Amino acid sequence: MNPADELLTGKVNFCDSLTQYKRRKTREVYVGDVPMGGDNPIRVQSMTTVDTMDTQGSVEQVLRMVESGCEYVRITAPSIKEAENLREIKSELSKRGCFVPLVADIHFTPNAAELAATIVEKVRVNPGNYADKKRFEEIEYTDETYNAELHRIREKFTPLVEICKEYGTAMRIGTNHGSLSDRIMSRYGDTPLGMVESALEFIRICEELEYFDIVISMKSSNPQVMVQAYRLLVQKLDEEGLQPYPLHLGVTEAGEAEDGRIKSALGIGVLLEDGLGDTVRVSLTEAPEVEAPVGQILVDRLVGRQGHAPIANCDFSVYHPYEYQKRQTDEVINFGGGNVPRVIADFSDIESVEMKDLKAIGHFYLPELDKWTMNDLGCDYIYTGTRPIPFMLPNGLKEILDYNTWLTVNSDANKYPLITVNEIDKPIDSKCIFIQLSTTKLTPSVIEKIRQMTNAVLILKTNNQHAYADLRQSFVGLVNAGVSIPVVIERSFPYLNADAMMMYPATDIGGLLIDGFGDGALLSMAQVKGDRSERLAKAKLYNSTVFGILQAARTRITKTEYISCPSCGRTLFDLQETTAMIRKRTDHLKGVKIGIMGCIVNGPGEMADADYGYVGSGKGKITLYKGKEVMKRGVPSARALDELIELIKEDGKWTEPQAVL
Repeated sequence: MNPADELLTGKVNFCDSLTQYKRRKTREVYVGDVPMGGDNPIRVQSMTTVDTMDTQGSVEQVLRMVESGCEYVRITAPSIKEAENLREIKSELSKRGCFVPLVADIHFTPNAAELAATIVEKVRVNPGNYADKKRFEEIEYTDETYNAELHRIREKFTPLVEICKEYGTAMRIGTNHGSLSDRIMSRYGDTPLGMVESALEFIRICEELEYFDIVISMKSSNPQVMVQAYRLLVQKLDEEGLQPYPLHLGVTEAGEAEDGRIKSALGIGVLLEDGLGDTVRVSLTEAPEVEAPVGQILVDRLVGRQGHAPIANCDFSVYHPYEYQKRQTDEVINFGGGNVPRVIADFSDIESVEMKDLKAIGHFYLPELDKWTMNDLGCDYIYTGTRPIPFMLPNGLKEILDYNTWLTVNSDANKYPLITVNEIDKPIDSKCIFIQLSTTKLTPSVIEKIRQMTNAVLILKTNNQHAYADLRQSFVGLVNAGVSIPVVIERSFPYLNADAMMMYPATDIGGLLIDGFGDGALLSMAQVKGDRSERLAKAKLYNSTVFGILQAARTRITKTEYISCPSCGRTLFDLQETTAMIRKRTDHLKGVKIGIMGCIVNGPGEMADADYGYVGSGKGKITLYKGKEVMKRGVPSARALDELIELIKEDGKWTEPQAVL
């Protein structure tokens, strides 16, 4: 059997239940005096950005990180000298009364890992570059030559394992999607299975040597790949009878601000919902002390989750958690079929809507030209409930009204009725009917009625605390029943702060999208408080959040994507400042992916599927990539951005920015 085909075999057993929240029981691993896994809380951690040789700077930053909620702190050790200086950092922290467990981050340098393992509480090694070199070469292996490579890896890795056993040091075996070795890529391809096998090779060696203080991660800048890899990892550990090791969750190079939070929540949050994960790290291109509170938002959401309302079980054999398979739907207007997911904005609670108000949802009226225009975040539909828009809408924007209100305006072809389950039997003459109902109303009789409708779009919502699982079960039930109408996912979050308001729907809606479910999204404003201006501001946040979720799930690309690392002691330039500078010049390039990496460790590998890369290669020097190919080396940072733009122009992907609306 081709190894990649294994993705499609075996039962779904990556979590204890697809309908009931239950955290996966893992092996307890002590990291210093702070254990993870087992019955311990989900731990939150982050990584320093100060040069590891700057002892005092590192100590001060660690103290700030611990104050912000970090329970473990990771510090890069790219060579022997940095590994040795971990001793000084640890000593200074002890003098300051701080005993947070330290984790040494290792790439390429086994001797640094072996030294660090005698000093700190945990070491992180990357299977892709600990014993292998990456040259982006395709290599033909026989079973004999492949096994010889595994023997070589064992010889190189065993000394570290023995040191960790002797010193009681924990280890994270951390696979990164972008740094899979040429050997793994040649046999398994650029796949979640390749990521899993990369880690399993090292785990098998550890178990043969009777070393079990292991934590595992499967990181990717693409949340879909990341989620699939973790799910597959758990299944493979179970199939091989290996220990149920704790999982370290993270979306690598998530980026900054809204994009970083949404992408992180989509990947980490989905796994947490299914009970996977024992420690989390949110990788933001921001100060490291910002990361722990953001990660804590996702962890805190699970408090009390075990008491959620019951969710009926169903036949999940049609569910594909290890690969993307979009639910097949019929096209209704521009929903479903081959269309991208549609965005519905909720203006039902905003009185006396004026033309200028629509700028909150990406539509702009230009009075001097007496015309409408829109930006890349212009929504597709606007739900107004019982308050019809009193002016002609811009071309392309359509309105949804409650049924009884729609009856008064149904001569307008761009207005559509929304009905409830109680109105489903009414004869309605409309090209499209929106049916809004809760998952609890999806009874067999209702499902049979909507199955026979050819002009309906279902707007599906839930009040269950375990929302992602409840909605997933409903989608699977619709597939099992042969229902092919498009489905819009509706969520409501009335009382959240700005970060949580981006992250909760990213988990619930984004998770379904990467599972192949959902033809649109609606964030309800029904319970939003505040005056008119506050509700418009919230409508703007909701609209940009939905588009951000679609982008992170790779289901609708509307803006430039930045794959930027969170910085560390290896970084060769100010990542936050540089990312902001690059974003300012390029954020109009819809669909272009730009990797911004602080050093060569996070260079051509970690940015994985970026179209272009901007990578630190020395003090004041930048290497520019096109895909994984080096285009220019040693470019002075003062002109590197201009030369990056020239590369984009040479490929015909550059457009001039339009005036900001």
